[in-house]
Amino acid sequence: MDDLATRTGILGRIIPVDVGVTPGSGPGHLSLFGYDPFEYEIGRGVLEVLGLNMDLQDGDLAARANFCTIRDGVVVDRRAGRIATEETVRLCAKITAVLPQVEGVEVIIRPGKSHRFAVIFRGKGLSDQLTDGDPHKDNKPVLYTTPKDNDAGFASKVVNTFMEKVMDLLKEEKVANGALLRGFSTKPAIPPFASNYGMKALALATYPMYRGIAKVLGMDVKEEPKDYAEMVTMLKNNYEAYQFFFLHIKETDLAGEDGNFVEKVKAIESVDRIIPDIYALNPQVLVVTGDHSTPCPLKGHSWHPVPLLLVTRTGERDGLTFHEKNCVAGSIGTLYSKQLMSLVLAHGLKLDKYGA
Repeated sequence: MDDLATRTGILGRIIPVDVGVTPGSGPGHLSLFGYDPFEYEIGRGVLEVLGLNMDLQDGDLAARANFCTIRDGVVVDRRAGRIATEETVRLCAKITAVLPQVEGVEVIIRPGKSHRFAVIFRGKGLSDQLTDGDPHKDNKPVLYTTPKDNDAGFASKVVNTFMEKVMDLLKEEKVANGALLRGFSTKPAIPPFASNYGMKALALATYPMYRGIAKVLGMDVKEEPKDYAEMVTMLKNNYEAYQFFFLHIKETDLAGEDGNFVEKVKAIESVDRIIPDIYALNPQVLVVTGDHSTPCPLKGHSWHPVPLLLVTRTGERDGLTFHEKNCVAGSIGTLYSKQLMSLVLAHGLKLDKYGA
């Protein structure tokens, strides 16, 4: 990326949501695609459910879930050691066999990657106005949902009963003996990406949540690429059929959450190796950035601005290598993420002149 940035790139930084605000991946991505995250709130549950190709109906309550490790009422590992996907498949089947419904509400479960799974609660009178059933940090007591308004009392009871029954069912499991649920949400209404920008978009992503984001915005979503090389191959095979491509890389975020700086460097280097193949397709605009920062020292998302590299055919270039300090000095400056699409469209010569 350094060579590309130096020869043809301009640099800057983006603020995902607002100054000092630590975003989730949902609002972080919505901002990247030009949607105001304060106007369009999409819960993580919906994104996970759609990303796993589950049938989300009107009135359904969707939730993102993690298997976790609980000791004496304390969540000691929110991700259950990042258990293998095969183990999550087994545990989900075990729960489904015993808990087809809770409090008269149908429960639909589907495993995701590693420790993740998604849940749909299907029944009458379900509200998404619930606090998370997740302490969000290790070594905190098990946390149940509470209703945010008077209409959410029944939904809170359903979810909490489900969590209790799962803990009882998995009490003999050595590692994954509980479940945390968060991101409660219902089917959203949001303008399609194609309507906003007049471009047909394709998403290539391996993790369900990001596939879910793409589906919410009306992007086409192909089958999961098994690795970066296959992702590039899929990009090449579909290049003439679309005008916009969203390629999602998860491994940098995972390494940041684990506080593993060495692995984060390796993840960035892996991405670096596929950039020449992408650039060889001669895109009008190539953007390299992220939906949020995940610093290794914090082991989680943060409010820090995200580095931005924009490679275009417009002749602009900063002559700088791509790293955080140079992004501070880059000619783009610091933008809000929701402004990025306007800049991309401008460099792609997609915008008409304003005024006479």
